[in-house]
Amino acid sequence: MNRRGVCSALGLNLLVWGLAGVAVLPLAWMVGMAFGGGPDGAWSLENFKILLKDEPMGRWLVNSLFVSCSYAFLVVMLSAMGGYALAKYQFFGKGLAQVVLVGALLLPPQVLLPGSYELMDRIRWIDSYAALIVPGGVSVFGMLLFRQAMIAVPDDLLSAGRMDGCGEFRLWWGVAMPMVGPMVGAFTLMSFISAWNAYLWPQIILQDHGKFTLPIGLANLSGLPGYQANQGLLMAATLLSVLPAAALFLILQRDFVAGLSSGAVKG
Repeated sequence: MNRRGVCSALGLNLLVWGLAGVAVLPLAWMVGMAFGGGPDGAWSLENFKILLKDEPMGRWLVNSLFVSCSYAFLVVMLSAMGGYALAKYQFFGKGLAQVVLVGALLLPPQVLLPGSYELMDRIRWIDSYAALIVPGGVSVFGMLLFRQAMIAVPDDLLSAGRMDGCGEFRLWWGVAMPMVGPMVGAFTLMSFISAWNAYLWPQIILQDHGKFTLPIGLANLSGLPGYQANQGLLMAATLLSVLPAAALFLILQRDFVAGLSSGAVKG
């Protein structure tokens, strides 16, 4: 590599590291505020102790984990089934169905809130986790995303499986799903984070303070006078809310990148 190439690579690396440093600054500030509050400015766990002792942060964390994991599992399974059917089966009205699904993506979710709330009220799901998990279990975006991934599954492989006596469910689970593993990981991560950060719908549905998820609990904490004056407590609560999603991203980051890359190539 000549001198110009070395200088270009060095400049690009410095630029990337500089941008990364700017992106990390808010996180570093949040961590510093969360662990502050000790004597003489020393780091301490006092903010976390106050949160776990005086507020049901642990319960809110468990609530969010339950809702997010249940939602992610349901939406990934149903989306994979729908995408497999759209990619590999021929049925009457298939083209029209796909057009309708694409059109449904253009509908703002907020338009559905009044009707969705009325439906939840009629079936007595207000203030229940079922209202947070089940209605969003069918994802149009997820079905179309998996359709693109499932197209790459060889039809000959499925035909060979049928000749060997495999049922359709076994073909989907044992043949197609392993071949779109990166997409499963990527969509699992997206679904989990979407449910983890959800605020508007849970705020409308949940009424019991003990059933709150973390975003609702944090919003309530930020409105209390004692927490408005103590930013360290709010940053500690925010840090607790970030850790599970960050941990899942670290676990699934390879699948996430591979899933997005495969979608870009096949799309």
